[in-house]
Amino acid sequence: MVKINLALQGGGAHGAFTWGVLDRLLEEDDLEIAAITGTSAGALNGAALKAGWLLDGRQGARDNLDWLWTQVARLDDLAVPFWMQAWLPTPGAISRSLEFSPAYLVGDMFGRMVSPYAWGPLYDNPLEKIVDQFDFGRVCARDGPAFFVCATNVRDGKVRVFEGDAITTQSILASACLPTMFQAVEVEDPLTGAVEAFWDGGYTGNPALFPLFHADLPDDVVIVNINPLERDAVPVMPNEIQNRINEISFNSSLLRELRAIAFVQRLLSDGTIRAGAMKNMRVHMIADDDLMNDLSVATKLVPVPSVIAELKAAGRRAAGGFLAQHKHDLGQRQTADLRQMFD
Repeated sequence: MVKINLALQGGGAHGAFTWGVLDRLLEEDDLEIAAITGTSAGALNGAALKAGWLLDGRQGARDNLDWLWTQVARLDDLAVPFWMQAWLPTPGAISRSLEFSPAYLVGDMFGRMVSPYAWGPLYDNPLEKIVDQFDFGRVCARDGPAFFVCATNVRDGKVRVFEGDAITTQSILASACLPTMFQAVEVEDPLTGAVEAFWDGGYTGNPALFPLFHADLPDDVVIVNINPLERDAVPVMPNEIQNRINEISFNSSLLRELRAIAFVQRLLSDGTIRAGAMKNMRVHMIADDDLMNDLSVATKLVPVPSVIAELKAAGRRAAGGFLAQHKHDLGQRQTADLRQMFD
């Protein structure tokens, strides 16, 4: 049995890609998930996996993830009409049609000009109805994978990690709280004990890797990337520029932690610090940057059912490809080339 940790990025409805990755990994009976750290959509995926795992093992986890994304796909009041989807065969085409649709453009402009606090008593977070249905007795249980949820403290701008009984509906909503769309979520700060306001964890930890540095957790971490690290084309249109800003912002915290891991690896390899003095993480990544380069923030914010289905299928393919090429490396050696990434 090979034990691994999972690090699940946030990225709105693109988290359906992670759903596909997890669905495929859960088919491997000789892989054990020891810990999960997740932000935003990654936190929802992690909560669904753990609760389902403790209910009915691997199949329970897969079934609970299916349930979660069926619920998310129903949040499609602004989605492309079904009749139009027939004429837009690829997720990229749907993404581009959304970006330039009058309804999306008006909504995007409205979101930049009007605070979510302006809604007053009409304000509603549609995710709350879904998250409330999680079995938090299982999500917070000591059994099963350790689970960490990341959010950003608005007051000091630093990452906070919720675990154990601190994981609630509100802390998961805090992890997924985009400030231009949702009011800040107030919840007890796990660091100070005071009730604080929180925004999306992607700004400070997407996801945070440091909770996985505990000595009792395995050294292998599989990161599921849903925000492309690179785009070859320079963005020139306003929507392209905003989309790339979003991606860079939500990757920056992860890249900082990966750089720190690469630095520790160098110190260990050249003998500057003795073996065992610091945890020597082995990093692996599962991604489909070609697909994600064809999408945009529009399909992150609008959960189009056909795009969600394709993202799941793409996640399964990516995980299958990773397992075929690197499963034997898990527990043995790192497969992500961090030196090339930062040199």
